[in-house]
Amino acid sequence: MFSKVLIANRGEIACRIIRTLDALGVKSVAIYSDADRDAPHVAMATESYRIGPPAVSESYLKVETILEIAASSGSEAIHPGYGLLSENADFADQCEAAGLAFIGPSGAQMLAFGLKHEARRLAEENAVPLLPGSGLLPDLAAALVEVESIGYPVMLKSTAGGGGIGMQVCEDAPALAEAFDRVERLSQSHFGQGGIFLEKFVTHARHLEVQIFGDGEGNVVSLGVRDCSTQRRNQKVIEETPPANVSESVIQGLQATALQLSKAVKYRSAGTVEYIYDNDTGEYYFLEVNTRLQVEHGVTELVTGVDLVAWMVQLAAGDMNLSAEAEYVPQQGHAIQTRLYAENPHKDFQPSSGLLTRVSFPADVRCDNWVCSGSEVSPYYDPLLAKLQVYAEDRSAAVDAIAAALEETRLDGIETNLDYLRSVVAAEAFVSGNVVTKTLASHDYQPATFEILRSGTMTTVQDFPGRVGYWEVGVPPSGPMDSFSFRLGNRLLGNEPDASGLEITATGPRLQFHTTTTVVLTGATMSATLDGDAVEFYRPFEVDVGSILDVGKLSGAGVRSYLLVEGGIDVPQYLGSRSTFTLGQFGGHGGRALRLGDVLHLNRRGFAREDREGSDDREYTILPAEHQPQFSNTWDIAVLYGPHGAPEFFTPQDIETFFQNEWEVHYNSARTGVRLIGPKPEWARTDGGEAGLHPSNIHDNAYAIGAIDFTGDMPVILGPDGPSLGGFVCPATIIESERWKMGQLKPGDKVRFRCVSREEAESLRNIHEEGLATLQPDYRVPTAVRIPERSEAILVDEGEGADRLVIRQAGDAYVLAEIGPMALDFKLRFHIHVLYEALKKELFDGIEDLTPGIRSLQVHFDPGAVSAESIAAWIHATNDALPPLEDVTVPSRVVHLPLSWDDPSTQEAIQKYVQSVRSDAPWCPDNIEFIRRINGLESREDVYNVVFNASYVVLGLGDVYLGAPVATPLDPRHRLVTTKYNPARTWTPENAVGIGGAYMCIYGMEGPGGYQFVGRTVQVWNRYNTTPSFKEGKPWLLRFFDQIRYYPVSTEELETLRHDFPQGRFNPKIEEGSFSLGEYQAFLEENDSSITEFKTKQQASFDAERARWDAAGLSAYVEEEGGGVIEDAAALPEGAEPVESPVAGSVWKVLIGEEGVAVKEGDTLAILESMKMEIKVDAPVSGKLISVQCKEGQAMSPGQVLFGILPESFFEALI
Repeated sequence: MFSKVLIANRGEIACRIIRTLDALGVKSVAIYSDADRDAPHVAMATESYRIGPPAVSESYLKVETILEIAASSGSEAIHPGYGLLSENADFADQCEAAGLAFIGPSGAQMLAFGLKHEARRLAEENAVPLLPGSGLLPDLAAALVEVESIGYPVMLKSTAGGGGIGMQVCEDAPALAEAFDRVERLSQSHFGQGGIFLEKFVTHARHLEVQIFGDGEGNVVSLGVRDCSTQRRNQKVIEETPPANVSESVIQGLQATALQLSKAVKYRSAGTVEYIYDNDTGEYYFLEVNTRLQVEHGVTELVTGVDLVAWMVQLAAGDMNLSAEAEYVPQQGHAIQTRLYAENPHKDFQPSSGLLTRVSFPADVRCDNWVCSGSEVSPYYDPLLAKLQVYAEDRSAAVDAIAAALEETRLDGIETNLDYLRSVVAAEAFVSGNVVTKTLASHDYQPATFEILRSGTMTTVQDFPGRVGYWEVGVPPSGPMDSFSFRLGNRLLGNEPDASGLEITATGPRLQFHTTTTVVLTGATMSATLDGDAVEFYRPFEVDVGSILDVGKLSGAGVRSYLLVEGGIDVPQYLGSRSTFTLGQFGGHGGRALRLGDVLHLNRRGFAREDREGSDDREYTILPAEHQPQFSNTWDIAVLYGPHGAPEFFTPQDIETFFQNEWEVHYNSARTGVRLIGPKPEWARTDGGEAGLHPSNIHDNAYAIGAIDFTGDMPVILGPDGPSLGGFVCPATIIESERWKMGQLKPGDKVRFRCVSREEAESLRNIHEEGLATLQPDYRVPTAVRIPERSEAILVDEGEGADRLVIRQAGDAYVLAEIGPMALDFKLRFHIHVLYEALKKELFDGIEDLTPGIRSLQVHFDPGAVSAESIAAWIHATNDALPPLEDVTVPSRVVHLPLSWDDPSTQEAIQKYVQSVRSDAPWCPDNIEFIRRINGLESREDVYNVVFNASYVVLGLGDVYLGAPVATPLDPRHRLVTTKYNPARTWTPENAVGIGGAYMCIYGMEGPGGYQFVGRTVQVWNRYNTTPSFKEGKPWLLRFFDQIRYYPVSTEELETLRHDFPQGRFNPKIEEGSFSLGEYQAFLEENDSSITEFKTKQQASFDAERARWDAAGLSAYVEEEGGGVIEDAAALPEGAEPVESPVAGSVWKVLIGEEGVAVKEGDTLAILESMKMEIKVDAPVSGKLISVQCKEGQAMSPGQVLFGILPESFFEALI
């Protein structure tokens, strides 16, 4: 037996071969193109080698390179799989010449059988029935002569290759003339050689084939007959064995002639003799011989028990012989295979490419595949993803089994033929076994889908209540931002409460439906038409097959609309929800906002097959105008006071001002949070101490959704996509029944926060839920100004010093428990951790999640099931029962991570901030220099040394999303203290490393942020892959009390590591360990003097930096608002077309800023930033750009003129 075999292929067949080699104890060598760098066969193989760029001509067809890799790797044989070089005689001969066994037929046999015109000659010599046909055709003229004797219709075929490529039915002379050059070209490009010929085309044909295997000595066996008649354009789709409704005499005749033909040339290895079977006459005719392993070989293996790949390897190694007497391998039972392709059946089966967000196959069937959740399907190769294969005792049971297997299969993220196959195996022709090769041409397939013809500004799939239970690791709930309008839509349609729908922001999509269904629009009113006729909101309506629903611009107050569909939208769940979290790139459709060409499936799974074509006759509810949400540009929103109030954080006057004042919605608002413009607090503190320079800074704690946190002097309402942890104070929190209003706050809207009591909050919640159930909502809230009592936010306040326990209300669905003083003390965090672990052991119904902070623990609960007072009592009692902390030891791993110092990506983020947010920030343009200065260090090298010598203890996860750690050095002498950005950045690169207050964090994903950059590292979150570092079901890397230690790498090295880490090719060194509070306190005592010296010097530098700010007038940042160079179109020349800003926001990029240049309609002139989205401003007409009235970084308002264009029509009118 060989010791090592190279696989000259890719995809599922490469994986299939490797599995057999593993079973035989043979080492495998894989080759891969750049596009296949992360493909499964690369990881499965013992060794793998890059072969070249993505194109097959530059990679998988490069014979010389393949032979070089085989030689250098010590391979003894090459298995070609199927396709690519598998039937290339020159390649087989070159392998043999290089001393490599070619696992397949000889080159001479490939020439004899692989060239189909030559195979016809051999068949004729061996009395195998033949269809009328031609020899090899030199040109079109010869083809037109030959066809006169054959008669139309004919099949024009490539003499090389297979798989349906290079085949074309021609009904007449014009069709033959049109197809000739194309078929020849396809033959050359796919198989490296031209040459085509003609055959008579049988109208009602079936495609039957005999699986043969020969030993090269004249002994050949037949392993039965397969039926491959279920084809689409000559491409096999479903294969089975044995054939249905074919007589035993025909079966025997097919095998006998196949054996006779293959014995004549002493055939070696696996091959297939293919026949055309005339369903009308019962006659069969030789078609071709495929001198390779077939795609459908698996069904033969299922009914014979033979591993054909193993036979091929064993024969090539000289470890197998066939008997001259045994010509037939017996079959038992029935097997069916379906081919799953990345293609869009409704778009003429055009190939699909992109990210597969969920892949799931049934566990009890054979499935040869190369994909998993997170696989990227390349546009460069055959679109075959998987082969689903079932076995049963008879055909009827096998048909049921393949239908069930297809129903259980999930392939999400891109379009595939999965649902098409479901419809095919349910069709009467297939069930009865009467499929011919052209059956699928008339198969009626109507997908339960709709397609995106225009995406709108931001259209995403959401569900309610979203992704709950992962707040502790930084996964936000997402879900509809206006959950009430969304839930109303599902109620009106009679959907399940968790049915998913579309959230539409600012401007809507254009959708074409490929099935009949019922939909409803809710939320903010937008112009909407169905096939040109206006449709109303809150009134369900039916859409027919082919109908186009066009949702346009907002026509009033509010900013988000919702489209709900009967049954919901069928997208996969991610961590328990279908909601899209665009920043995290998961959930919904492809983990992103919808875009042109996307196809979404309706949730018809589980419906009876006869009901899949459309809606039933149910009646739907219409919500009258008086019960519809009333949107305006002035909002009253009910809140609960707390968790952070006066006099600890705010002055009493600050709290009064907060509740008395009308706040304006800032243009830079989004699902992460709604920024507000209003009076700046006086603040009860001068700074946040170790937590940061600004008095709004606190040691990181968990936020409640709807918390109004002051990020510096500017408040932000935390949205459903906001971060779970943060270091800012929150004076009030929107109650659960009022959070829907966040989703309708539009830039420029005015908001008043109405403080209510817990009793009022419970009443409002009950009214809210009852209104949803009865479809008679009551939207009234208190409108009087109410200033809360100072103690109103406090549920428990007991103990002193490090043992003090304060439990604060944070809205009506959260409480926040705090331990000890506001200081960075490992004992406090250790106390929280022990409390957290104790509470986890006593969870009960109504608890949604527990999220630790630095010195706090938040409990999220269902206020309909349990009260805040009960939660506070539970926390209090559990805390009292904790053991002495000095006696407790907790696991503490040491995780070694690479760090690219001052990475170019972080420099880019700083430049964007200077350009579009704040140009005079003291920390810009060099964050590391700012860290040096504020900590009193001598040089940037000192900062470098501190960062790389520190051991950062993970105190929280999800500080900036997705398992992102908030950590601080174990040794206080390594704690660099900084302020956070004020205001925050709008963009941060994924896995940037920053320092804010006394904490280090790794940003889990792109998004806003405020920590001062020091560099970039590898991922702390793995969306789809399970690796040694990322365990199944837990896509986060780190745990509480892990210790992070950095080591330096270059930018280029980090780029490679970042690519390899999610695939499992790189795994950081992780050492198991523990943390003892008693031992740590002893360390602090031993080093007390040097720690005190360090802190004293650091504080002096901190104070000096603050004094410089005061002297330069930088302590209180005032953001500039609005104002363009020209505020209307009055200054534009006569005839000029104004180009206006569609939103309030700022100009991020001016792409065409030179006056006098020609522009075309649709050219992008500028990119705006608004609501954390990039919005393109395109030229509405073609013409000359005669006025540029904006600049990068400039704020603007809706309707403000940005450019002026003199249209081409203006100049034409002058001629």
